[in-house]
Amino acid sequence: MKRIVSVSLGSSRRDHTAEAEILGERFLIERRGTDGDLRKAVQMVRELDGKVAAFGMGGTDVYLVVGERRFRLRASRPLLEAARVTPMVDGSGLKNTVQRLTVEYLQAELRYPLAGKTAFVVCAVDAYGLAESLDRAGCRLIMGDALYTLGINIPIRTLTGLRRAAAVLAPIITQLPMSMLYPTGEKQTAREPRPPFTRYYEEADIIGGDWHYIYRRLPYSLPDKVIITNTVTAKDVEELRQTGARLLLTTTPEFQGRSFGTNVLEAIFITLLGKRPEEVRPGEYERLMADMGYRPRVVWLQQSGPTSP
Repeated sequence: MKRIVSVSLGSSRRDHTAEAEILGERFLIERRGTDGDLRKAVQMVRELDGKVAAFGMGGTDVYLVVGERRFRLRASRPLLEAARVTPMVDGSGLKNTVQRLTVEYLQAELRYPLAGKTAFVVCAVDAYGLAESLDRAGCRLIMGDALYTLGINIPIRTLTGLRRAAAVLAPIITQLPMSMLYPTGEKQTAREPRPPFTRYYEEADIIGGDWHYIYRRLPYSLPDKVIITNTVTAKDVEELRQTGARLLLTTTPEFQGRSFGTNVLEAIFITLLGKRPEEVRPGEYERLMADMGYRPRVVWLQQSGPTSP
């Protein structure tokens, strides 16, 4: 059995272990949170290095990707460099692909028309593939990058505007500590009591992006909304159900009651390929996804189930 460990800067309360068989290989999948403690995360990677098949990097990314440009995050470098023997991935090799496929599935298989709908992508530099796919499908975009990373009430409404903002701000933002950019530790398990910027949740038909960004400022009422996100627990699903949201899609499949992050799926794929991330050729991940019959996880949150949009 191959062991995959996702070492996360997130809350240890969200830890989970699952077993799965994928393309004939048995996997033990673990998510281990370090409550925002980077030193603890680095130490955990050093202790497990060479003893597991692959690491996933959770709660942070190596790069922010906007269009054709990549901006490296300084805060994640110690975690990446701690893995000297075992390969480590952050999910970036798969993220844009699974986000695009999820939007296609929503339209083609669930027959949800996107043209003319409003989509709020909470942080598009972390979900560029999602924002781009929704834009191509005819959605009106609201991107909350300035709202979430800088606390400034300036929504970005075009991909061109996002690229321009990223060109100016990313070289500065990528030098900041992760705690200033992303909910880590216990911030992942607590909603703000009086969250700002809820008008954009209310205005949107579709809310998408990283779950921890979504959850931090999640309103208590989201009637009939469609949520497109990544990693959720059973508790997260129940809280969404209570808001009145209609449909949840996660870009990664469910393993024993939990949708793990894209970093876990990429760690599984490099293990199946027997390669390091830099050795993976274009199209290899997509072929594995086709072989395993990839589809996003779909959860109808209300008893009425699927109805016409």
